[in-house]
Amino acid sequence: MGDFNYEKEFKKWKWDIPEKYNIGVDIVDKHAESRSKNKVVLYWENAEGFEKKFTFCEMKNLTNKFGNALKKLGFKKGDRFLLRLPNLPEFHVSFLGGVKIGAIPIPSSVMFRGHEIEYRINDSGSKAVITTPRYVGEIDKIRDKCPTLKHIIIVGEAYGDQLSYSELMRESSYYLKAEPTNRDDMAFFCYTSGTKGNPKGAVHLHRWVPGNDPSVIFWQQAKENDLIAHTGDLNWIFPLGNGFLYPWRWGVSTLIYDGRFDPVHWFKLIEKYEVTNLASLPTAYRLFLTVKDAEKNYDLSSLRHCISAGEPLNPEVIKEWKRRFNLDVYYGIGMTEIMVYLSNFRGMKIKPGSCGKPQPGHVCSVVDLEGKPQPRGESGIIAVKQNDPGLFKEYWNKPEITAKSFKNGWFLTGDVLYQDEDGYYWFSGRDDDLIMSNGYRISSFEVESAIISHPEVLDSAVVTSPDKMLGVVVKAYVVLHNNSKASDELVEDIQEHTKNIAAPYRYPVEIEFVKELPKTQSGKIKIKELRGLEKKKKEV
Repeated sequence: MGDFNYEKEFKKWKWDIPEKYNIGVDIVDKHAESRSKNKVVLYWENAEGFEKKFTFCEMKNLTNKFGNALKKLGFKKGDRFLLRLPNLPEFHVSFLGGVKIGAIPIPSSVMFRGHEIEYRINDSGSKAVITTPRYVGEIDKIRDKCPTLKHIIIVGEAYGDQLSYSELMRESSYYLKAEPTNRDDMAFFCYTSGTKGNPKGAVHLHRWVPGNDPSVIFWQQAKENDLIAHTGDLNWIFPLGNGFLYPWRWGVSTLIYDGRFDPVHWFKLIEKYEVTNLASLPTAYRLFLTVKDAEKNYDLSSLRHCISAGEPLNPEVIKEWKRRFNLDVYYGIGMTEIMVYLSNFRGMKIKPGSCGKPQPGHVCSVVDLEGKPQPRGESGIIAVKQNDPGLFKEYWNKPEITAKSFKNGWFLTGDVLYQDEDGYYWFSGRDDDLIMSNGYRISSFEVESAIISHPEVLDSAVVTSPDKMLGVVVKAYVVLHNNSKASDELVEDIQEHTKNIAAPYRYPVEIEFVKELPKTQSGKIKIKELRGLEKKKKEV
């Protein structure tokens, strides 16, 4: 891609998304009908060591068959179905088979309990759930409470009135005439949890995949002969996009792994498959760095580009990754409603801890609660232009909440940032994560970053804790590299270290050492859970 000139690329970017557009046809069929038809697009391995690989041609046939299977079950354009699958190739097949016929797949975590599944099925009006014998139990518990649910499709051995995925596929034709969808037709939706109320279904249109071309071209630096690996689960939007849909559109191969994240095993996978591009969460990069001498013990010479998003990436991690592996980690910020739109780029100066700049094509601004742009240097809510093709359309069946998210032609993300004199954006927190204590506005992210830079600290989460005198104080949950070193003396040392790194008032008044932090399946820290724990402890 040559030398990268940010201003030049941003200025010349033009969106070119055809009016008639279908994700499945574009990212699979287009390649299956070209010289790339026999190219392996997907490498898969699981924790037991089983391996599979699929070409574009095979993927076209499989997705066609699944599209026909859904049609045979009565599915029409606009009908919804829930995906409750781990990282299996059947995830790719069922997702794309659905969008090819205009049906709406809804990825969901296999970790969800019955009531969470029940809510999503009933809120979306889903007609089917696709899952495995291991994960069907929670669905059985709530099936009678879901009037729209007609079919449970099992990848594996089916019982009773469950439908066998393999039998449905065996009985279906390879020939499928894809639904002639428009770019502005609904394609899929993902549920996102806010701090208040029930999860919201963020509706994405078919244009969403080409609407994220800047992500795969400029941020991920994908090239034709690359192999991209994402360590996350496909039911989360970052791996769904950057670990599957975006690369396939450009004919780039991907690797997925079905198993619990283990940094040692992932180093082996990178070596074995000669992965060129790695995408992962900040938490995973921190865990990678706990593997002693990994840069000496594994052949990682194929790896040339690393990206990260999903939660703030602390400067210390970026510096240590560069020192040990001689690679930069290009951090970006995004969310379910609008995938990574601010990021760092190869060829542009990295300011460790910064979110970088808007990707070409994405117009952003720091605004107030009414969507009014703020002066440079002042904190505010980062917003994206309402006509951005990578932006979601609406929250499913929640017009009032949708309306509140759009102000003055902008979508307000809820992330609080500021822009420095060079145009770089810096993360301060969520609009509900800024801590007000003793008259100070304190960013939990800045405190966490300072704590994590302490040599004894592996991970940290900063929350408010009720206090009779001050209202709230800053509390840090801290995971150490070595739990046996926990002591009152270390608490004081971390506090002093934080004051020196951040500011005298930006430090944790209370520190609690824990073995691990509660996290979602996608690796995000459950801040609400920790806040609730603090309230319960202090009986507030």
